[in-house]
Amino acid sequence: MSAQQAAPLQARVEAELARAATGTRFGLVVADAQGREVVTVNPDQRFIPASNTKIVTTAAAFATLPMLDRPDAAGGAAVRLDGRDVILTGRGDARLSSAPSCVANCLAALADAVAARARHVRNVTGDSSLLPDERWSAGMSWNNIPSRYGTAIAALTLDDNELAAVVTPAKAGQAPGISHLGYLAIDNRAVTVAAGGKTDLEFDRLPFDRALRITGTIAADAAPQTLRFGIDDPAHYAAWRLAALLRERSVQVEGEIGSRYRPVGPGDDPRQRAGTPPPQIEFGAQLATLTPPPLLDDIRTINKDSQNLHAELLLRRTGLARGTGSVADGQVEIEAMFARAGVPRTAWDFSDGSGMSTYNRIAPRGMVKLLGWIAAQPWGAAWRETLPIGGVDGTLARRFKGTILEGKIFAKTGTINATNALAGYMTTKSGKTLTFAAYANDVPSGTSATPAMDAALVAIAEAN
Repeated sequence: MSAQQAAPLQARVEAELARAATGTRFGLVVADAQGREVVTVNPDQRFIPASNTKIVTTAAAFATLPMLDRPDAAGGAAVRLDGRDVILTGRGDARLSSAPSCVANCLAALADAVAARARHVRNVTGDSSLLPDERWSAGMSWNNIPSRYGTAIAALTLDDNELAAVVTPAKAGQAPGISHLGYLAIDNRAVTVAAGGKTDLEFDRLPFDRALRITGTIAADAAPQTLRFGIDDPAHYAAWRLAALLRERSVQVEGEIGSRYRPVGPGDDPRQRAGTPPPQIEFGAQLATLTPPPLLDDIRTINKDSQNLHAELLLRRTGLARGTGSVADGQVEIEAMFARAGVPRTAWDFSDGSGMSTYNRIAPRGMVKLLGWIAAQPWGAAWRETLPIGGVDGTLARRFKGTILEGKIFAKTGTINATNALAGYMTTKSGKTLTFAAYANDVPSGTSATPAMDAALVAIAEAN
């Protein structure tokens, strides 16, 4: 595109972005296959990327971890008997399930193994000591902790570290019914209102409190509402569920349910190890071990669905390849990747793997350079296939429908408070591939910058 052609396009893009609410701050870079920039808006300013962070996390996993397309033999949970005690050990996989519909990576298989060897057990303990105890990354807002998006991160993880409660309306004026597993105590302060009324349910819980307060209203004619909330002690919850499955198999559990974590120490910081090999965690002989599906499947879930917990565990497992699996170890791998991609160190800062941290920053030009580097890697095409597709699937399923970019934009979304983001690749009207990174920060409350952002990207695709 000539400079003469580029000028009107730049003006049109800026006009589309100007449709967003006053105060919104945009950053945008679009480059062609040769790295030439087609459009730029504040290219070197730094922005909170929200879940665009998962681009960095999953790319670092591709660059660091071997055999992502093979069954995840290193990640499977295991169970052993220590005398009469049952020890359930997590190895950093995010997909262990206790759902009745589970067909792979199922906690029930470990319960079967114990039931085949013992009819009476004492304590059941969830062991999460493979990774240091960093249940929340720096910079995550504390009010997200009760939610499924901010659930605790641990080496032993079950059911996405989420609990569900189903709220069913009663007669107007009465408290609705609530069904749940019973792991948390429910303080039900919700009220059923008349048919046609507003359904607006909320919940809250203090950190490490086992009591959940449900408030708000549900209409008498409303369908049952499912609320999902986070768990602060994932290893304890996993042990609690295993104990329940053992009782279902007529195994008597006579002791206590417990959890075990490994405190963060100097050995978990690569800057303090000074060349000393990281400590190795040994768990001894196991009664049974699960082998989860390939990590590539989970990376697809992380990017398509923007799964926070899975992204956080992937960052830690990336760090585990050469360290102890601390967040700092993961950050070392990310820094090395950015350096190989030629992205200036001043263009980025990352404190977590999911994008929940408000400490994260990226410049649009830096992200586009990283995406260009990814595309040139032997694994670049496989990584790109894990991204949502506009108008087709994942978090882009409802965006770009009926536009020139339906089915032709492959990008990771990002949304947290006052932030919208989108970065990836798109195929233009003429068939060119463009790489882009678009960020909106300081978005006023109650508004979204995604319509303006999407319109600008469509304009670019139509003009190229």
